[in-house]
Amino acid sequence: MKTPISSMMQRSVWTASMDDSIEVVERLVAEKGLSWVPVQDPGGAIVGVISASDLLQFHATRRDAKQVCAWELCTYKPVTVTPDADASSVASMMATHGIHHVVVMEGGLLQGVVSSLDFVRRFAAEGAAAPDQESGN
Repeated sequence: MKTPISSMMQRSVWTASMDDSIEVVERLVAEKGLSWVPVQDPGGAIVGVISASDLLQFHATRRDAKQVCAWELCTYKPVTVTPDADASSVASMMATHGIHHVVVMEGGLLQGVVSSLDFVRRFAAEGAAAPDQESGN
């Protein structure tokens, strides 16, 4: 039986606006404990993502976080899937493309997000629930 990605996606999603400054994005990431944030256009479409590593690289350039907008830093055209996409296929796609974040969309609306950490959490939970193979339990 295939596992839909909706079973592991984060449904509560914080987003940044294209015109938010990097300072605002960083505050959102810090306050909400995020490792990345989708970036929306004024119509609500997800146009890109900004990751914590993007923010670190930004600061290496010594540019002013108050003067740079999210649209200038985000990685455009994030990978999107539908809620019913098979989780193992999504994992394979993420590995193939070397990405850590996927946006879950349906009918043009944001449904949730999935990160590589969500897969790790799922794997760890399944491992903890499995009987100990060596002890025979």
